Amino acid sequence: MELHNLKPAKGSVKSKSQRRGRGEASGNGGTAGRGHKGAKSRSGYSRKLGFEGGQMPLQRRLPKFGFTNPNRVEYQTINLDKIQELIDDEKVSDKLSIDDLIELNLINKNKPLKVLGSGELKSKVDVSANKFSKSAEKAILAAGGKIETI
Repeated sequence: MELHNLKPAKGSVKSKSQRRGRGEASGNGGTAGRGHKGAKSRSGYSRKLGFEGGQMPLQRRLPKFGFTNPNRVEYQTINLDKIQELIDDEKVSDKLSIDDLIELNLINKNKPLKVLGSGELKSKVDVSANKFSKSAEKAILAAGGKIETI
């Protein structure tokens, strides 16, 4: 190592970004590249979400529509193919309850459960849930299982 190839340690030198507002000689003194007057030139400026320069914002120009039912019940779902998969993996035997699914981290304990009929169920299983679709009901009964609505 010699004088002509000395370099500072990696990471010790700050970035090469320009320091603005540090005198006229820097080329960025005075307004520091912010221009003259107006909200953007002042410190502490932050543009509000949806602000359109004083024009009425889009979300206020459009009319409100629709209705949100405050009493809507949001169901968690599980399909028959997932139930069959659990039986094949021997995580569930001949009975399947909501508590079993909560234990396996497949559903949340705070929402009701609905069993849907997507997929095929080959094994006999007794299922207890809050709701069943008609196709799921038929498939479970056809496989020799029982249904229990909670």
